[in-house]
Amino acid sequence: MTDEFFRYLPDTEQDIAEMIEEIGVDSIADLFADIPEAIRMSGELAIPGAMAEGQLLRHMQRMAAKNTTANQLPIFTGAGVYDHEIPSVVDAVISRSEFLTAYTPYQPEASQGELQAIFEFQTMISELTGMEVTNSSLYDGAASLGEAVGLAQAVTRKIKILVSKGVHPHSRAVLHTASPGRGNEIIEVPLEKDLTNMDILQTELDGDTAAVVVQYPNFFGTIEDLSAIKGLLEGTKAKLIVVANPLALALLEAPGNLGADIVVGDTQPFGLPMAYGGPHCGYFSVNKGDIRKIPGRMVGETVDQDGKRGFVLTLQSREQHIRREKATSYMSSNQALNALASAVAMTSLGKQGVQEMAQLNVNKTGYLADQLASHGFTVYNEGPFFNEFVVELNMTAENANKRLLEAGIIGGYSLAEEYDLPNHLLVCATEKRTKEEIDQFVLALGGVWA
Repeated sequence: MTDEFFRYLPDTEQDIAEMIEEIGVDSIADLFADIPEAIRMSGELAIPGAMAEGQLLRHMQRMAAKNTTANQLPIFTGAGVYDHEIPSVVDAVISRSEFLTAYTPYQPEASQGELQAIFEFQTMISELTGMEVTNSSLYDGAASLGEAVGLAQAVTRKIKILVSKGVHPHSRAVLHTASPGRGNEIIEVPLEKDLTNMDILQTELDGDTAAVVVQYPNFFGTIEDLSAIKGLLEGTKAKLIVVANPLALALLEAPGNLGADIVVGDTQPFGLPMAYGGPHCGYFSVNKGDIRKIPGRMVGETVDQDGKRGFVLTLQSREQHIRREKATSYMSSNQALNALASAVAMTSLGKQGVQEMAQLNVNKTGYLADQLASHGFTVYNEGPFFNEFVVELNMTAENANKRLLEAGIIGGYSLAEEYDLPNHLLVCATEKRTKEEIDQFVLALGGVWA
């Protein structure tokens, strides 16, 4: 392979002229002749002119310096993406070329390291979720939920999906986007304060229900009663789909032990930066009865002809590998590198370390809630919560966040738009938040001080 395949230089005028001549057209515009002129853009884009590389880099650096990030200020925003400690070993491992540049391990004899990494990821997630099998990962938690609904619909041959409004708004939006293509019906079950309304859930549940979807802990941070919800499903074919924060599962009872049929989520809390919301890593866990309906891929352990331990792609139930009409889904790929990062993070922390990390989240959030309550604010949550909760303010959430930013703090998530709670702020305190930062947060909001 020659150097020309690795060039990152723009085409010169001579390059363009030679290509046009070879193609047999008079100009680049001729290449777009099939597009009606009425819908072609006329004029120039409203962007600055070209810059030299060095000048452009300095310009972008000046623009980037205007941002305020969680590396500069303490952040109390959770809402599905969390500011956790990332062990240094994570970047050291995933930066190795054999992992960083690896593609799909179609040839197991040449990809044992990659396959073992995925296998270890699957094993750890299965242990956390209490489920029997886990796939090699999907794009993110919302994508995993979309696939879970598809599995439930395929297995039950029902079309009605009951989704708690305690499920992340973005995940619910994904379900609504996908529902026309799948032909299913998405019905959102409202909350009763900070928990799924069990009476309405029971009323909506019928013989046409394919699945009930709840989040654990839910979007408000409150821990749903999975056993009670599973009890409502007795006598129906409906699947219980649980969207779970994997870090919380280090302390909470595993969903699989409480009757979950499918457990999905995002492993961002383990080793993945917030990164403006992605890319992250979705996980997908089921029991053996649904193993052949699992989307994506699954790595299995075996032995070679000499009896040595080895790894293979056991299942690949997508359209690239089998007849399209037989495919479980059209999910294109897994997030092997991000799954590796999460696996390395969990391994470096160890079982006890993961539990201690989760407990710190509970302790820090509990201290924040106690401080807010003691200074005149109302904690909205009535049930126990994990590392985030809702605080009721004496001002709008928007004004509260402005006040916090003026004090050098990145605030919480406003519930005004999705839940019509304009004076309510969803706040989070991970293990990274210090006592001083939490006290500063409460002080900046005002409140009643002794």
